Amino acid sequence: MNVPFVDLKAQYLSIKSDIDGAIQSVIDDTAFIKGKYVERFEEEYAERYDVRHCVGLASGTDAIYVSLKALGVGEGDEVITVANSWISTSETITQAGAKPVFVDIDADHYTIDSALIEKKITSKTKAIIPVHLFGQPADMRKIKHICDRHNLHLIEDCAQAHFAEYSGQKVGTFGVAGTFSFFPGKNLGAYGDAGAIVSNDDGFAVKARMYANHGALIKHKHEIEGINSRLDGMQAAILSVKLRHIAEWNRRRLQHANMYSELLGGVSGIAVPQVREDAKHVFHLYVIRVPNRDALQKHLAEKGISTGVHYPTPLPLLPAYKYLNCQPSDFPIASGYMDQILSLPMFPELTREMIEYVVSEVKLFLNS
Repeated sequence: MNVPFVDLKAQYLSIKSDIDGAIQSVIDDTAFIKGKYVERFEEEYAERYDVRHCVGLASGTDAIYVSLKALGVGEGDEVITVANSWISTSETITQAGAKPVFVDIDADHYTIDSALIEKKITSKTKAIIPVHLFGQPADMRKIKHICDRHNLHLIEDCAQAHFAEYSGQKVGTFGVAGTFSFFPGKNLGAYGDAGAIVSNDDGFAVKARMYANHGALIKHKHEIEGINSRLDGMQAAILSVKLRHIAEWNRRRLQHANMYSELLGGVSGIAVPQVREDAKHVFHLYVIRVPNRDALQKHLAEKGISTGVHYPTPLPLLPAYKYLNCQPSDFPIASGYMDQILSLPMFPELTREMIEYVVSEVKLFLNS
């Protein structure tokens, strides 16, 4: 049996007629840049998130960058974020002119360790960017309290956590901005790069939309210099179709995760994901820990099972951040896990047979 890491073709086939119709409508209307399809998706996403504003953008990376620029973060500032994430989270801080300051991860949940944040705050700190990694909400109660106490901007990186919740509140709605990626493999994915910002702050939303549209809300009326980062009509139409299915797809992901954990629970030599108390995890990824990860990954590949590593190197230990002079001992949890974490296949269309096959091969390897 072959088990892909993710199967975007299977998802497409399940909603093919609606997707094809949406794409054809955009072509018929030649509504490729801005226009009614973008406006409709922004309205729909804002309504589903119960927020006043959704600003569609070209990517999730741009969503973080535009948020920082709209908040005035720049030269001489520091922004705190987590040590284990995709580089988009930190590179945008640098691109905005600020310095990224990294914090180790929570040993149980892989998100930023809220108990370590205040040690990293200085007079230069302007914002905190927690990442809801793998679909697991960060400890938002404590993080929000820290931001309020120190008068810091709170930007939530929700690229892997569409509609995840903490204490009954959707991630992305705790701070001034929630940033989303609609990269094809995400829980809610487009058919190319796409992203968005959600916010309840009217002034911030205006600045973000202006900055992402060449510094203008009205064509040729450029109040500032900005960038070109717009959600295109084709991706917006596709996302509107998929938005109708996201609740069911997230439900299936949770069901698959529970099945994995039930079948792998108690197996010696493996740590299965833990869900934060009072949180709704949407399992963009199902990540286990094993001491001999590379050998297990090779074994699974030989059996037709695709896996991933998210992420093989903590951000502060990448060559890109050599100038920060960070050491593995500065981030003992993230560094200790880097050779142990393995992402198993996870997508809504997984079958029980596939999951059982993956689990059987993991057990076979661990017991050999």
